[in-house]
Amino acid sequence: MSTLSSKEIESKKIGIIGLGYVGLPLAVEFGKKFETIGFDINAHRIKELEAGSDSTLETTPDELSEAVNLSYKSDIAALAACNIYIVTVPTPITSNNQPDLTPLEKASASISKILSRDDIVIYESTVYPGVTEEVCVPILEAGSGLKFNVDFFVGYSPERINPGDKTKRLPNITKVTSGSNPETLELVDSLYKSIITAGTHRAPTIRVAEASKLIENVQRDVNIALINELFHIFEKLDIDTKAVIDAASTKWNFMKLYPGLVGGHCISVDPYYLLHKAATVGYIPDLIRSAREINDTMPVFIAQQFVNELIKRKINPSAVKIVILGITFKENCPDLRNTKVFDLYNQIINLGMSCDIYDPLAPKEIVKHELGITTVDDVASLYDVAILAVGHDDIVTKVKAKEFTFSTGFVYDFKRILDS
Repeated sequence: MSTLSSKEIESKKIGIIGLGYVGLPLAVEFGKKFETIGFDINAHRIKELEAGSDSTLETTPDELSEAVNLSYKSDIAALAACNIYIVTVPTPITSNNQPDLTPLEKASASISKILSRDDIVIYESTVYPGVTEEVCVPILEAGSGLKFNVDFFVGYSPERINPGDKTKRLPNITKVTSGSNPETLELVDSLYKSIITAGTHRAPTIRVAEASKLIENVQRDVNIALINELFHIFEKLDIDTKAVIDAASTKWNFMKLYPGLVGGHCISVDPYYLLHKAATVGYIPDLIRSAREINDTMPVFIAQQFVNELIKRKINPSAVKIVILGITFKENCPDLRNTKVFDLYNQIINLGMSCDIYDPLAPKEIVKHELGITTVDDVASLYDVAILAVGHDDIVTKVKAKEFTFSTGFVYDFKRILDS
């Protein structure tokens, strides 16, 4: 396989496997320049996109319409004419915090049935080092009857989508690229360069690229855990954590982070993939493991602090009516994946208190289906206290403008969002 020219690259037909927060923006950008097919097993998602709507809010109707070469399918056979397949399916964890590669394995098996000679399969899903070549490639070989790096080739380019971020979008985030041989790397890199204005970084191996994605989120998880641990200490010392951080951040090299709930599909999941892989080679990373424990138990600590605040203010916890403001895992985003607000809600309920949830961005039907909770449509003056869990702009504006009022006047703002 020789290096392809730009003209030859433009002749390629691309299939995107998975049209969620990662796959859809990718399909849209490629669909502006290449013949692209977006595949998803969710037929409702396909109908939604064909109607020009994106419930994840990662793309606008105008952006969808600009992708003139993009079509949507829920039948994998419709992608048989593609030359390049890009896999963007989720890589979750099990209830025991072990990697769950089932979606990735199923996607690989589906592609193997339509894989042809000289095709390239690029993986974007977050995995521990070795998964692409040790797990996915054997599935592709077995299902296709083709030989790896002779008949077909693979690449890995870790996704860096930041859900809900309207400034750091796919085209202006540097993309790490890798390939199973030098020629494949050349093509993969050229392909992404055609849509990524920020440029690319070529990793020397697929395993390096896989590892680079993991440590991006492991580093952030560890740093947030440190702030959350400081929050534990300063709460017990009756010191304002935000004020301490604001003071410390006047030093040029201080990393300014605030305490909070660490959820989502990346930071709260990826460290477990590295922990799993490290254990297979006989090493237990104590710092990474401890950081996960601190961040995972934050809902318990926040619930306890909330009750302490009620008692300090002489508010009867057993008689108070509470509303949690926000259920998604981060602000200004409808994404519910691994939201720790759900854990906070359960802690409050398990303490025997009355609690509802309000979130204008979280789709009611998805909250009901995924979490078993019916969110309320209005707050008005129906509640005694509130917990400001997610700082959606809409929520913060209404609280500050006193459109939302509470009989005790108390809003538990553990992130100190209202002070900013």
